[in-house]
Amino acid sequence: MPISVVILAAGQGKRMKSDLPKVLQPVAGRPLLQHVIDSARELAASDIQVVYGHGGERVREALDAENVAWTLQAEQLGTGHAVQQAMPAVPDDHLVLIMFGDVPLVQAATMQRLIEAAAGGEALGVLSVRMRDPTGYGRIVRDRAGTVARIVEHKDANQKERAIDEVNTGLMAASAKRMREWLAQLRNDNAQGEYYLTDVVVMAAKAGLKVNAILADSEDEVLGVNDKVQLAEVEAIYRKRRATELMLQGVTLVDPSRFDARGPVTVGRDVHIDVNVVLDGKVSLGNRVRIGPNVVIRDSEIADDVEIHANCVLDRARVGARAIVGPYARLRPDTVLHEEVHVGNFVEVKKSELHRGAKANHLSYLGDATVGERVNVGAGTITCNYDGVNKWRTEIGAGAFIGSGAMLVAPVKIGAGATIGAGSTITKDTPDDKLTLERSKQLTLDGWKRPVKQPKD
Repeated sequence: MPISVVILAAGQGKRMKSDLPKVLQPVAGRPLLQHVIDSARELAASDIQVVYGHGGERVREALDAENVAWTLQAEQLGTGHAVQQAMPAVPDDHLVLIMFGDVPLVQAATMQRLIEAAAGGEALGVLSVRMRDPTGYGRIVRDRAGTVARIVEHKDANQKERAIDEVNTGLMAASAKRMREWLAQLRNDNAQGEYYLTDVVVMAAKAGLKVNAILADSEDEVLGVNDKVQLAEVEAIYRKRRATELMLQGVTLVDPSRFDARGPVTVGRDVHIDVNVVLDGKVSLGNRVRIGPNVVIRDSEIADDVEIHANCVLDRARVGARAIVGPYARLRPDTVLHEEVHVGNFVEVKKSELHRGAKANHLSYLGDATVGERVNVGAGTITCNYDGVNKWRTEIGAGAFIGSGAMLVAPVKIGAGATIGAGSTITKDTPDDKLTLERSKQLTLDGWKRPVKQPKD
């Protein structure tokens, strides 16, 4: 049966005390709503409808590339009213799955169980969870046979009903045709004056339809986010979940509580990661990679046996086997390090390719450069790649030796096997296998005296 997902994302989020719409608040560097959309995509749904409201244009702009259908809820009159706004776009022969834009940790596997609970539209599937403190949540009320009879919102519940620890998460699945009929019958004669989506449970039961409430594995999975405290709680749960996934794949994490994976990560065997490491975006780590503390790696590929020392930042870079990076190195976008390259402390590399065995161990900048095999770049060397308008390339031939403090003014080519004397400013191409120097004459001025401060009046 085709599936249409409706994601409710119109809430204002006043308790966030933020100008950023609630569903755009970040978890693991991505908006809350993005996580929900990602889970929905795993279900191979025919379409995804997002009901938006407060901060709507910002929400649409932030996630416009997601290729979802957008429906405006101009007035926030409750969850039932929100679903009504999306239903005209949902065909009668679809199963409709209701999700929430501020519940980012729900797993696709749980949603699949919820879809199965709807029995192809012949039942109403409801996701419930047992909570240590159910305050504020609608209670699942079952009859003596254990069948779900109704859901009572906290403000409308009596004392006995408030003692129930099984609560409604709001996520449900049902026949789109039946859902449309139930929504048309909703009334707002309740404490909140809103149209509750949960009222469809009573309608389903009265119609003789079975209501299947399936329990989520834990309350962590269905936590909603309404303020910055809950946002931090969800972030911590997500961080722990990702750390656990990687450890089960064989990764050694020195302290799982101080590790962040914020995107898809693939790993080889015997990867070792120290504390305070952030993997952001799509990251690939080969076999026996070792990552030191306080390292940030974003959208990068790291090959086998690479060692990344402390306090490095790698952004959209590729690092070849047995390379050594850092400490305190920065690899900027479009950097490629081949096998056995060494990039050391306080070296910055941007849009450059360093071939096998090249070394830049200290205090250098290599931008828009091609560095040949076995090149040694001395401390303080800079490729002067920018003339104020355009970027120019520097090419350094295999086996060249660049002395400390050299300025290579691009566009320029350094010959294979060439040696550049320390302190030289090179503005013209240099030949292979020869020493090239550029230095002004050294002078000592006998009569010169260092300025001294004059006493104040």
